[in-house]
Amino acid sequence: MPDTSAAPLLVLVAMEEEAAPLTSRLTDPDVLATPFAAGVSAVRGRLAGVETVVVTTGIGVAAATAAATWGILTLSPGLVVAAGSCGGLAADVEVGTVIVGESFAWSIADATAFGYAPGQLPGGPERIVAEKAWTDRAERAARRDPAAAVRRGLMLSGDAFVTAPLADPMRERFPGALSTDMETAASARTAEALGMPFVALRAVSDLCGPAAGQQFHLELDVVAETSARAVEALAADLAG
Repeated sequence: MPDTSAAPLLVLVAMEEEAAPLTSRLTDPDVLATPFAAGVSAVRGRLAGVETVVVTTGIGVAAATAAATWGILTLSPGLVVAAGSCGGLAADVEVGTVIVGESFAWSIADATAFGYAPGQLPGGPERIVAEKAWTDRAERAARRDPAAAVRRGLMLSGDAFVTAPLADPMRERFPGALSTDMETAASARTAEALGMPFVALRAVSDLCGPAAGQQFHLELDVVAETSARAVEALAADLAG
């Protein structure tokens, strides 16, 4: 694992509500200028002593790709982190759980007619895989929060909100997938293409097709705070 202590931490979230508990933790926050017309903001400060830039990308694959590309090329971070909320896909996942991304795939990509795996884009990897050493470190950081459940595994992303009718077919296509959202795989693929280490620490806000008796929803600010605590713990670990 390379030494990233001199490079900033780049934290990507989709919405301002997800950014708020992170930017509120920054010391000496400073709003950075971005080249985007609207929907993207960046705030620099120090999180647990580590120089950090929190970028609000906007929602969706294209928005996440554009903002992640700008952030990586402009800031040369030592580590890219996807934070915020996600939908719980695994039948036994619970709201509030922190999902640590181990691998990533496109939830609605289907080129299986040409011999590709479900979720694989032609010419791309079957799975985008996070470096194990970084995933281990992120998981350890998330588990420092005694109030948070933590799961580690496959995260799906695509430009479709996964409602209950879509959940069961998606589980069949992706056995073991824990969560779904609209940005993480795009950010992971961008980081991989640009040679940057990447981890994801997103908390489950809603269940995609909950079972009877399961709590299926938590307010966005609650899970954003849970994710922010995990990111802060990771930053503290980086600070040594």
